[in-house]
Amino acid sequence: MKHITPRNKYLVAATTLVVLSGCGKTSSQSEVVPADSIYAPEQQILTMLPDTAYQSVESVKFTVELVDSVSGELISLTDPYASSPGAFTFRKGQLRQADFGGRVKGTPSDIVVDWTFETDYDLRQTSVGTWGGGTGWTGQPVLVEWPDSLMTRMKGAEGVLPAFGQQEIIFGSLASKVYFVNYQTGEASRSPIGVNNPIKGSVSLDPSLNGNLYVGHGAPAERPFGALVIDLFAHKIVQVTPEDPKAPRHWGAYDSSAIRAGQFLIRPGENGRIYKFTVAPGELKLHSALSYTVDGMGPGIESSMAVYCNYGYTADNAGNLLCINLNTMHPVWLYRLGDDSDATPVVNVEDGVPYVYAASEIDRQGVGTARFAKINGLTGEPVWEQRIEGRRFDIDTKHFDGGFYATPLLGSGNCSNLIFANCVLNLNGQNGEMIAFERETGNISYRLPLKYYAWSSPVAFLNENDEMFIVNFDCSGYAYLIDAAKGDVITTKLVGANFESSAVVKDNTLVIGSRGNSVMRLSIK
Repeated sequence: MKHITPRNKYLVAATTLVVLSGCGKTSSQSEVVPADSIYAPEQQILTMLPDTAYQSVESVKFTVELVDSVSGELISLTDPYASSPGAFTFRKGQLRQADFGGRVKGTPSDIVVDWTFETDYDLRQTSVGTWGGGTGWTGQPVLVEWPDSLMTRMKGAEGVLPAFGQQEIIFGSLASKVYFVNYQTGEASRSPIGVNNPIKGSVSLDPSLNGNLYVGHGAPAERPFGALVIDLFAHKIVQVTPEDPKAPRHWGAYDSSAIRAGQFLIRPGENGRIYKFTVAPGELKLHSALSYTVDGMGPGIESSMAVYCNYGYTADNAGNLLCINLNTMHPVWLYRLGDDSDATPVVNVEDGVPYVYAASEIDRQGVGTARFAKINGLTGEPVWEQRIEGRRFDIDTKHFDGGFYATPLLGSGNCSNLIFANCVLNLNGQNGEMIAFERETGNISYRLPLKYYAWSSPVAFLNENDEMFIVNFDCSGYAYLIDAAKGDVITTKLVGANFESSAVVKDNTLVIGSRGNSVMRLSIK
């Protein structure tokens, strides 16, 4: 493990001053965000982070296409998802912390299936195989609790079925459709919307509740192949962004879950471009687009962007963790993770400083190490880097990469000193572990073997004593209930086929989809 101790000590002291006069508390405020807390945007007075470029981005060659003459500066730095009634994007908010607020009583001991919803199958052949149904990676559903002010309009919308209720689950499927499900009953709340191509990523609902649902295609069964806007009031696709001839890579998929920042929607593509749109109901208008190469390679982005103030953090399939200034779309710093990185970066503010937790896979290496790093979000300087040995698993013409596909989960409650991540090892067949890292040092607190490898991102529940419990899923259909502090498995249950997707959480329940055709709600009891 690489641990940058002396240098980081002074670096934190210096950057804290930047944050206090930049995107943290103002100098007249004495309250400091404790290191073990989850960042609460509404408690901060936010101002712009500096428009600068560190030496690390000298290897980044980039162009920004300006389409709209309107100012690109964000008019708001607060997280628009923080006050949303539900979970509207992958891992809930701009920081991608998965702070869903799950709660249980006492020590839970069981995982119960409340309902199962079945999708269709799509058996069409694409250039990358057939996809079937259910949900894939990352596949997290949206959960929305429609406010009373919108219920009448929603009930009168096209496609609404008798089972429509105030609490609704929305997800994209490998069956090339977007589905709508009553959270309480598991019945279809609206008729599905066909989108022509399989969806692997997590759909995103606009936090302004303007009716926009953002969807990205995952594989091309037909053209156009790209990104979509669905108007939920009209119950139809209203905008399609097809493959972009200006992109460095000719691949039109969008596994990344779109994110709002101020008046803009930020949408990274697997084509090597990051798009910035102004938002209106039923419409996106391109403001600007960043194209970049690193060492001559135009990488694609499958991870979802994390946002802190006006900085956006994204990882790409060439192993680059890139910070960009969302006002200008210019790179700020670059950190090299060494291999393909699909896991979404997670941001946490500790002692006033935003830190980025990011991880890589074992793809191009064949046999090697997956990296898990903590990086200063202002400068790109590493605090620590841990390396986990593993390998890529090859079967005929297919290969299954090792390393971190899952997005990390920040510890909370009695585990606020930890961060958890699923790692694919492939050292004993296709095996994997959930690893608990010390957030301050990067030391490994424990490694919990799973029955199979896991791409799903773990989720958390706290009880009345702030004891943390994790629910985890692997790619062989098993669900795990784990005492997060001890690393002990309380119970394991076979409930699905192949959980590549991540869950959305409400109270003591979660909703998750699996490969095949099943999406289910589970209760933790």
